[in-house]
Amino acid sequence: MTGSATLQPVIVGAGPAGVRAAQTLVAHGLRPVVIDEAGRSGGQIYRRPPANFQRSPKTLYGFEAARATAVHAALDGLADRIDYRPDSLVWNAQGGLLDVLHGRSRTTRSVPYRQLIVATGATDRVLPVPGWTLPGVYTLGGAQVALKFQGCAIGRRVVFMGSGPLLYLVAYQYAKAGVDVAAVLDTARFADQWAAAPAMLSQPAVFLKGLYYVGWLRARGVLMHGGVRPLRVLGDARASAICWHDGTREQTLECDAVGFGHALRSETQLADLLGCRFAFEPLQRAHLPERDGAGRSSVDGVYLAGDGAGIMGADAAEWAGERAALALLADHGVPVDAARARALERRLGKLVTFRRGLERAFPFPEDWAAHASDELVVCRCENVTAGELRRTVQDCGADEMNRLKALSRVGMGRCQGRMCGVAAAEILAHATGQPVQQVGRLRGQAPIKPIPIQLVSAEGAGA
Repeated sequence: MTGSATLQPVIVGAGPAGVRAAQTLVAHGLRPVVIDEAGRSGGQIYRRPPANFQRSPKTLYGFEAARATAVHAALDGLADRIDYRPDSLVWNAQGGLLDVLHGRSRTTRSVPYRQLIVATGATDRVLPVPGWTLPGVYTLGGAQVALKFQGCAIGRRVVFMGSGPLLYLVAYQYAKAGVDVAAVLDTARFADQWAAAPAMLSQPAVFLKGLYYVGWLRARGVLMHGGVRPLRVLGDARASAICWHDGTREQTLECDAVGFGHALRSETQLADLLGCRFAFEPLQRAHLPERDGAGRSSVDGVYLAGDGAGIMGADAAEWAGERAALALLADHGVPVDAARARALERRLGKLVTFRRGLERAFPFPEDWAAHASDELVVCRCENVTAGELRRTVQDCGADEMNRLKALSRVGMGRCQGRMCGVAAAEILAHATGQPVQQVGRLRGQAPIKPIPIQLVSAEGAGA
């Protein structure tokens, strides 16, 4: 055991989880290193625009303006008490060192750590459709970044497609900003959402916000369809229309941009490189790093918090960040408020019911792979199609994700499987007749995200 004076934990990520973790450590006399890929704190949900941006928090974040402002103010208020490193990508981890690329200078340095809180957040969960590689087609998260970070829309007449709460939130934000939202196409059925209402009422404020978004869109005449099956994005030089099946017939609608996605997936690559043990989580249909109720991973000194360890939302991320920091402190002999720690765990535990409700309301389209044509591009980095994946299974006997990767190159491109991994696993499971949990997951590889081929080593490396 040791006192707080000898600790300098490292936090990766300055979204809600990372900010609250930093705030907790500072309150106990520590000066943590906070490394964040973005230029300003807030994460994806509370992404901050450039400093000279003129739009107000209310305009940018709507109902979440107060929470967003509080998270921003929390880290800003710690400026002289943390070692804050924005615009810095952790692209590798080995031997107690994090390899960190500073984006603007294109320099890399190694940052040592003994205690590490991983708060890497989430990204879009993508199930591709024919035409998804056309200009004008964006993920829901990408569409949201454009609006929040630069005040830009992805098009003049936009269709949003997929499923999950983010679908309606982004559609609402675009319509509120004056964009012509041509339609919201949800793969989930109204019956799914109605059946999930009792569980979602465990968080009534969040549930009512969702109802408000839907009602607001309907009141303004936005076309809304549930129970759809996306068929294709049409267009030559760029997206010009969207085609879907409504359960009875095929429909087509003109548009000049499409935002699509099926909820979110956790960014787990760093946890993988750190050696954390993973297990399949049926609720989230994904392999996730294991952690206890306080955020401790299977690796001593590594703690997990926020959506990077499992999608639970922004409120849960704040609580999990604080709880992980308290666990880190307690593990190193620093006195903490045990009652507060228990209260945070209770809050997080109560959210599980709501999370189950969300999965019931917006179920994963498990029949997606059966409808994916052989010509569909699954991995756009390497231009690997669903047919090529199926032939690899048939001709080479591939029945596990990393074997499929080695034989087909799926997941070997710039995204390292972050965009195509979910779809490839679904294709593999369907082709082999296995449950998706049995086909495994793509192992994390460095660099986690693309880095320049030529890097300059920063002088005086270290924390």
